[in-house]
Amino acid sequence: MPIYPGAQFLTSFDAGRGQRYFLFGTNVDFAQIVAYYRTALKQRGTLVYDQPPIHMFDVGRFREDSMAFPPGITVKDYTWGGSEGYLDLKPGAPPTRYRTVIQLVPAPEGAGSGR
Repeated sequence: MPIYPGAQFLTSFDAGRGQRYFLFGTNVDFAQIVAYYRTALKQRGTLVYDQPPIHMFDVGRFREDSMAFPPGITVKDYTWGGSEGYLDLKPGAPPTRYRTVIQLVPAPEGAGSGR
């Protein structure tokens, strides 16, 4: 899965069934990140919420028997409604805020993209 150039790795979470969520933060505008993924993935994706803006891209087929979540990329605007952005607190480092967060959910190992 493509990662927006310059995006900072924030964390990952166990999603179950061999999948993980990977979160990346950037201070690039939400619309620019969506445009990047439209070009990189050659698809429009879907604006699933407009308040706060959340845009999703499917990158593989969901297989209910072997996956916890559909493989995909989700982009969320963390500055909507006047918010200062997603607050990233890492031990021993100053707090950092990110305007936009990118969530990647790849298919489990060996599952392939299904496309």
